[in-house]
Amino acid sequence: MSKLSHVDKENRPTMVDVSSKVASDRKAHAQSVVVLPEEVLRQVSGDEIETKKGPVFATAIIAGVMAAKKTHELIPFCHPIGLESCKVSIVLHDDKAVIDCYCKVNNKTGVEMEALTGASVAALTIYDMLKALSHDIVISETRLMAKSGGKREYCRAG
Repeated sequence: MSKLSHVDKENRPTMVDVSSKVASDRKAHAQSVVVLPEEVLRQVSGDEIETKKGPVFATAIIAGVMAAKKTHELIPFCHPIGLESCKVSIVLHDDKAVIDCYCKVNNKTGVEMEALTGASVAALTIYDMLKALSHDIVISETRLMAKSGGKREYCRAG
């Protein structure tokens, strides 16, 4: 029998049955990093990049929150959950835009996929809004930083 939660005993894909679980507080933090080339960095003013399409980071924050709320529509076996909090922040560190997405819910299932989706879509939005300046933008990583609630806690070391 598989140890994967989204595979049944006949080895077919399936949604996890959470009907017998008890709701609890769940939190997750995910991060995406976007490496910006010099021609893009020249457009930075304060904590924002203004383009003809509008403010890049402000738009990416909105897109990240919207995406987190729609995770179940994008990832086949994610349960629809009513996020109680989703916060996205973007900070420039040298040539990198570091996106952090924090999600919270009181539910029978966790929110790590929502946090990962929020961070990912914020990164994709940055790429989309800046691609006219350069196609050398790199989304270098997206990863879970921490989660709490449910069976296992997780916190990325280092």
